[in-house]
Amino acid sequence: MWKRLTLLWTVVRGDARLLWFALRHPASPGWLKWGTALIALYLFSPIDLIPDVLPVIGMVDDLVLVPLAIRWLLNRLPPEVMQAAQRRTG
Repeated sequence: MWKRLTLLWTVVRGDARLLWFALRHPASPGWLKWGTALIALYLFSPIDLIPDVLPVIGMVDDLVLVPLAIRWLLNRLPPEVMQAAQRRTG
């Protein structure tokens, strides 16, 4: 289980860095900024699909939905923005 969490963290961290560089690109579309703002709002909002008061299940939706939403946004980026972001992340 620890190995899976480490792998998940690595993927999310890499995708988050890629999203950060894509947001800062001058040709990034406006919907990317709105989508990222909605993801951040979901993370910090007290309203969840599954309430966080449930011990484990409440956090699972955040651990699953946020990486999926980030990946969904990254898959819809224009190719030039994605290539520039990938070059910046190394």
